[in-house]
Amino acid sequence: MDIQLFIPCYIDQLYPKTGFNVIKILEKAGCTVHYNPNQTCCGQPAFNSGYWKETAEFAEKFMLDFDSETPIVSPSGSCTSFIIHHYQKVLGERPDLIEKHNKLKTNVFELSDFLVNKLKVENLGANFPHKVTFHDSCSALREYGIKDEPRKLLSNVTGLELIEMTECETCCGFGGTFAVKNAAISTAMAEKKVLNALETGAEYIVSTEASCLMNINGYINKNKLPIKGIHLADILACF
Repeated sequence: MDIQLFIPCYIDQLYPKTGFNVIKILEKAGCTVHYNPNQTCCGQPAFNSGYWKETAEFAEKFMLDFDSETPIVSPSGSCTSFIIHHYQKVLGERPDLIEKHNKLKTNVFELSDFLVNKLKVENLGANFPHKVTFHDSCSALREYGIKDEPRKLLSNVTGLELIEMTECETCCGFGGTFAVKNAAISTAMAEKKVLNALETGAEYIVSTEASCLMNINGYINKNKLPIKGIHLADILACF
């Protein structure tokens, strides 16, 4: 199957290895991966900060950079849900783009959803002999709607033990500009998330969201704690 790969800003700029691991995974699952180097941000940071005019420019560019007929896969439930659910809010005066978006949004998929529900692949032959716990991102869980998919994939990783933490669905405190504008609250939320993870005895906190992991790892690194945040794709690519 031909697919188009959309790599979010945080992965492109901070975790490029994760992006390459996504390609590795999709090719292992039998996909032919196409990457358009002209792609940029989906526009979510601008939208969340109130810059809807600028977001409309991002949305228009996204729909020019990607074909609405071919599946678009991304390792982020946050970015994909934003593209699916919010683009039409900023494209009110562009009926041509709204028509294209109606076609495109049915072909946008978060990675674990695409693997499990579209390709019917749950076992990629990965090996990761570690104890892990899972953090459900707010956007991925509540807006995109993934919950079981990442866990199904993790359950088929050889040597991996998944231990659920208390309040796994509670926000890590990132929230985009929330972490900047409300740093003290964000830090307290990250602290609680990490402490809940540590109580499980896990070595890694797994998530589908690089932005959450950036926030979580920031707290971990600052406090020199014996745990690490890791993207789901980086585990699934261990084959």
